Amino acid sequence: MTDAPRVPGALDIDEVPPPSPIVRPTVRLAAPARGRLRSRLVACVAAVSLAGCTPPPRTVPELFAPGVISSAPAFSPDGDTVYFTRKHAIVVAHRRGDSWTVPEVLPFSGRWADSDPAMAPDGSHMVFVSNRPAAEPGAELDGEWGYPERKVQKGLGANLWRVDRRGDGWGPATRLPDSVNRGTAVFEPSIVADGSLFFMDAHVPGRFRFYRSQYESGGYLAPEPLPFSDGTWSDWDATVAPDESFMVFASDRPPVVDTHGDHLFIVFRDGGAWRRIAHLGAINDAQAGSVKPRLGPDHHTLYFSSDRALPATLQGAVGAAPAGFHLWRVDLAPWLR
Repeated sequence: MTDAPRVPGALDIDEVPPPSPIVRPTVRLAAPARGRLRSRLVACVAAVSLAGCTPPPRTVPELFAPGVISSAPAFSPDGDTVYFTRKHAIVVAHRRGDSWTVPEVLPFSGRWADSDPAMAPDGSHMVFVSNRPAAEPGAELDGEWGYPERKVQKGLGANLWRVDRRGDGWGPATRLPDSVNRGTAVFEPSIVADGSLFFMDAHVPGRFRFYRSQYESGGYLAPEPLPFSDGTWSDWDATVAPDESFMVFASDRPPVVDTHGDHLFIVFRDGGAWRRIAHLGAINDAQAGSVKPRLGPDHHTLYFSSDRALPATLQGAVGAAPAGFHLWRVDLAPWLR
């Protein structure tokens, strides 16, 4: 598909097979035993912190917060606050029981086209994408990318900006240095535990690729390309585990059928190198695209956008349009074992 933001082989791939289903023997219990087991399961659901008592993973993608959270979420460490993009502004909503408050635009956003907030694992700062000028007064940033031909994208430029937590609010937005913002097509930040930054960039002519910038002594070092993302395929939207043990990203690499959009892949870091790439199997939909993956605060729940068909039980649900991209979630735990 065309290299443009969502508004907007050199490596031997060791394919990781999807997790095999667990086959359990059928055991017929006497009525009293079934009653005790049922009671224990009820207690397990009510108090999942009990030793040896954990809820089953969500292995089938399910729709998340339809009509409320409309794009890739960035959660606070406790999961009770979420930041996301709505109408080119970064907004915030808070969990209240089983629902979310009405989203509000953050003070540093709303004037320019801002998107793709990424939260530091410790909640100390956030990095986001913006087309705002490097200094004011100035005009909105034009972008430049495309494959096989680079084109000027009027008003759709993208640089990375940072805001630091100040008490219950946020400080002013600060543009990251030119060492990171080397062009006008820097998208999709992901922050890891030591403050280092992953992102995608079209600085090198060709397809979007992934880069990592080490955070050191209060600054960002020159980005280094990730070897597996060498421009052979279009790679997008990386989300990285805080310990950098794995990454989930969108790509048009095989076995994706181009007419159905990008799919989600996972790559693992082994011995300090990114070595094993796997297509996320049934998490993807053969007839739809899946993009903008994000890890939740538990570091194994995956949120992503997809234009897959809604289940019949959800068609007509409040806030769930019948067609288009919706936000979904699924548990990666079976893939991380």
